[in-house]
Amino acid sequence: QVRFVKWALWYHGYSRPQLQRLPADGSTGSRELLLAFSWLLHSLGLLEQLLARGRVQTGDETSVCTCEDELASRQEGASAPGPEGRVDARYLQWLHGRLRLQWCSLHAQHQEQCKLLHKIHLFTSGSHMDQNLGHFSVTETDLIRQPENYKQLLQLLESETMQLEAFLEWKQLEPVYWQWMETVLDNMAEEGNMCESQDAEVEESSLPEVTSCCPWAAKLSGQMDRLSRELLALQEQLQQLVAQRQAAWGQKVAAREELQRERFSATARKLQESVDIKLRALSSLGAPKRNERHGPCRLVLRSKHPASRRGSEGSREPAAALRAAEVSRELQVRQASLQRELQQLRQECRHRLEEIAEGLEGVICISP
Repeated sequence: QVRFVKWALWYHGYSRPQLQRLPADGSTGSRELLLAFSWLLHSLGLLEQLLARGRVQTGDETSVCTCEDELASRQEGASAPGPEGRVDARYLQWLHGRLRLQWCSLHAQHQEQCKLLHKIHLFTSGSHMDQNLGHFSVTETDLIRQPENYKQLLQLLESETMQLEAFLEWKQLEPVYWQWMETVLDNMAEEGNMCESQDAEVEESSLPEVTSCCPWAAKLSGQMDRLSRELLALQEQLQQLVAQRQAAWGQKVAAREELQRERFSATARKLQESVDIKLRALSSLGAPKRNERHGPCRLVLRSKHPASRRGSEGSREPAAALRAAEVSRELQVRQASLQRELQQLRQECRHRLEEIAEGLEGVICISP
């Protein structure tokens, strides 16, 4: 459990070394855990996520996300090396195949769920009191079939109400909590400075005590001083050698980049042309500010012929209604754009591998 907590915090971006050095038995580190918990509250919106996850759903909902910046930020954050080091490529291939298999199974289950939801919405059409909905959800249909389950639903709603009241109380007292956390941080910083000063004093005072108690300590201290001077001289020589090697390597890299710049110029021109094509395609859509949608949306069945619905109120829709055809069209545009980018990246990787293979002697590389 302690190892899992450390890994989870590291995955979310909390890389404090004091927390990673805590013992595995969980005997110490209460203030470090308090500091990590406060970081989760501030950076991830932990309470809001827990409330959203534990929300009682009385209607049929689905999640819609058309954001693009979140994936790039996650990839940048995940590029840092992990604490373990190297991972076998065959294990990664096995994980990739397993993930694809589970993804196909999940997609098939989602399609079956959509078919069943469509049947329920179609069979209960025109039965709901709210004319904007017009049909029952799965929860409402289950309550009609089994009325004795309403007590459990009421208990869940009361529990959610209590959680929301507690969250409102927390929002009122939150400034006091962060003031207290500032004092905790100040105390931890002071204790860290005191520990560093004490360690320095112990290191400085350890050698004179030995010299005063032992008769052979003077000779030993002289040898240690001589060895320390030799080590310092060797360290200076190594630094000079490293600086010379770095300068030479920098010159080689500059020369190699100068040679490869002409090769990459053609690829850069192709990328620039593709970017221009994408910009023209975006300008042709006539949407200067695209409304990115993120979050759950309730599923409501809409008839293709609104005149067949009962009354004039039945055809009214909320102002923030979201059509599945619009989302599908946006996702298809994004899919085509991502496929073009994937094809370009594959071509660039293939060209790069061919250039690397040309520099290897006695090796034959067959492109896939």
